[in-house]
Amino acid sequence: MCTSIVEIVAAQGAGKSAEGWFDLTHAVVSYDHPHHALLEEAITIDFVNSALGPGSRVAVEVTLESAKCLAAALARAIAAADAVEGGRQRASSTIV
Repeated sequence: MCTSIVEIVAAQGAGKSAEGWFDLTHAVVSYDHPHHALLEEAITIDFVNSALGPGSRVAVEVTLESAKCLAAALARAIAAADAVEGGRQRASSTIV
């Protein structure tokens, strides 16, 4: 079954391919047949730089359950990072 579930977002950062590190421009998240994982369906996350061609791609294929755990871990890490950044902003605004 092809699901046609695809989400594309802008992404800033860096990824490492066989050719080395490259700047990221987008992340593509989909739920469909994986290319390599031995699963019927998978959440696939591709980090890409579309200007550099298909070699500039970092991909993962995980089970739906693994993707849920990853999303929860990301949410916890983001919340903790926001707290740290908020503390830095408050501290820098009080320095005269």
